Amino acid sequence: MIASLLLEGCLKITAIIVIGLCAAAPEFAASCEGLASLALPQAKITVAQVVAAGSFTPPTGRPDAYRTVPEFCRVMATLTPSSDSDIKVEFWLPTNGWNRKLQVVGNGGWAGTISYSALADGVRAGYATASTDTGHSTPGGGFVAGHPEKLIDFSWRSEHEMTVKAKAIVQAFYGSAAGRSYWNGCSTGGRQALKEAQMFPDDFDGIIAGAPGNRTAMGLWIAHALLKDPASRIPAAKYPLIHQAALAACDAADGLKDGLISDPTRCKFDPGVLLCKAGDGADCLTAAQVEAARKVYGPGKNPRTGKELFGTLAPGSELGWAVMGGGPDPYAPILDQTRYVVFQDANWDWRTFDFDKDNDRFERPEYLIMNATDPHLEKFVAHGGKLLMYHGWADQNVSPYGTVQYFRGVQEVLGSATAGKSVRLFMAPGMGHCGGGDGPNTFDKIGALDRWVEEGKAPDSLIASHLTGGKTDRTRPLCPYPQVAQYKGSGSIDEAANFTCKLP
Repeated sequence: MIASLLLEGCLKITAIIVIGLCAAAPEFAASCEGLASLALPQAKITVAQVVAAGSFTPPTGRPDAYRTVPEFCRVMATLTPSSDSDIKVEFWLPTNGWNRKLQVVGNGGWAGTISYSALADGVRAGYATASTDTGHSTPGGGFVAGHPEKLIDFSWRSEHEMTVKAKAIVQAFYGSAAGRSYWNGCSTGGRQALKEAQMFPDDFDGIIAGAPGNRTAMGLWIAHALLKDPASRIPAAKYPLIHQAALAACDAADGLKDGLISDPTRCKFDPGVLLCKAGDGADCLTAAQVEAARKVYGPGKNPRTGKELFGTLAPGSELGWAVMGGGPDPYAPILDQTRYVVFQDANWDWRTFDFDKDNDRFERPEYLIMNATDPHLEKFVAHGGKLLMYHGWADQNVSPYGTVQYFRGVQEVLGSATAGKSVRLFMAPGMGHCGGGDGPNTFDKIGALDRWVEEGKAPDSLIASHLTGGKTDRTRPLCPYPQVAQYKGSGSIDEAANFTCKLP
């Protein structure tokens, strides 16, 4: 009797365990390996395999950075929408804990590589995630020479084709479509983000566009200011000098001296205050260096008419000036842009660029087909799309003024009320290009976007953190432009709770 009861109990326990395991086990419409035979138009799947938790090894970089990535199904494919296309894409599909959403991630510079770290971040957060190399695997912009189709692939086609295929693969693997689809990118990825919203408004429910890297002649303007004449070159050792002078002039303009310039548009700093009294010195700027610094702050102008052509760098960005002014040549992405796309001459000399006669080339669609400056987002907004833009005021690579100008253009087209419900821009004081810098620069972008899409309430602020040695030493709200974070008057200036977003 006792034995039979024990046996019955064991069987019940076993049944419960089996049922529990079955209930916990994920159910897929297809095996990961089975995706290799999935037929997609103008595409060929080359790899479909499960990658065990913590075992992914990137082609370059540190493998230990991927030790916390959970198990996922890795699908690699080549897309060929044109006879000259060779677009590599990867899709990482969580085998457990999928949040039923798709996140497509952007690139940087001229791309040519898959964004593996962003793929890993997506999978860690439960997203099915996709990335592309934008259609080539070489550094720089030389790949476009004689290959107009590859320029189109880089400009917008690789991103859209990847997105279409990603949705099909998600459907095939999980047996259901993604409930939400998001784009997440900065720099080139921010430009790609805007291009998607403008050209393919139905691709995504929500889009994150950080520091959109639209191409202008800014890099050439700064090179002409700092590099063309050796007398104008400002040594990197003097960048902190200029930075401190800018802070002294503008830091306290918001009522709080905290090492950050909250609104550089209101900063009236003139580097002439650093003019050497005689000769040159480590604690001053020569007359030629003063004039060069003034040009860096810009804006870029037509030397004949005085017309403003493009924004440049903002006060507070000085510690990063080596990117544009470290020489001996201009910022590589813009130099390649001008050589291979604008002038189509690999031997073109940047010193010959004429800001009176040549700048119009940077405004022609045939040369700047990748630029995403069209403010008409009516179709994207009409289907409920949400666009979260952000940019660091201390960005050393892309002008923050250009992003502000674009945002204002969107407001004019949509109307401020409509734009406020669907498009928001967050400017980060002291933040560099896509992150870094003296200001709080780490914040949950995808979480904020997801809540906005799911709940319909636009974010009133984003809480950003600054880390030193891996530890948070300051938090601050980032405010929807044109609002800025203002100190309430009491409490630590390093705690976000003691600030509120207000118009300046």
